[in-house]
Amino acid sequence: MGNSQLKTVMTNVKIVNIQPEHAPQLRQLQLLCFPTVPPDELFHEEDFLEMADTFPGGTFVALGREDTREDIVGLGAGIYVDIDLAHPPHSLAEILDKGHDPAAPWYYGTDISVHPEWRGRGIGHLLYDARKAVVRRDNRRGIVAGGFIPGFANYKETMGVAEYVKKVVAGELYDPTLSFQLRHGFRVHGIIPNYMTVGNSDNFATHIVWKNPAYQESREAVIRK
Repeated sequence: MGNSQLKTVMTNVKIVNIQPEHAPQLRQLQLLCFPTVPPDELFHEEDFLEMADTFPGGTFVALGREDTREDIVGLGAGIYVDIDLAHPPHSLAEILDKGHDPAAPWYYGTDISVHPEWRGRGIGHLLYDARKAVVRRDNRRGIVAGGFIPGFANYKETMGVAEYVKKVVAGELYDPTLSFQLRHGFRVHGIIPNYMTVGNSDNFATHIVWKNPAYQESREAVIRK
């Protein structure tokens, strides 16, 4: 991202922690960003209200300003969980059922989304940087997530998901989501079947991990809300 583009992003967008009043707009953002996911599987207003109450410090909202109007244009949500990296298969529903554990060692990214009209402006970078900052602040081991692979829809008739992911990791293919995550230092630890209903990628997700380079095992994790 060039300096001029970064300046535009920084002056037009600010990242804040979730507040209860954000809930209605965040629900609409979900519907806009994930048209291939059944609406019932997306976060509802009451889910966002719970995030604002349970762990507001770990859920980030991007506010975009055009003229005098300020709207919600992005979301980076997550909770602290204890997860076994050696056994990647799980569903998003299973993670959400566990709930937020303030003392757990990993930040699990439960959602990241950017309004379609605001994509390509660096908002995703800001949201990932905010997540990394809270992980460093709280001395957690890193970030774990199940990542969608939307580009797989264009190749699934000619190759399996494992081959597709391998080619994206090698830089031979481009995936709008996974390639972005790899540039942010994430590594693929496995492939998760039936992660969530996303028709265009046959419900597959990648099990991605970013390890906090500043993590100190000797330090006791700070319990945060």
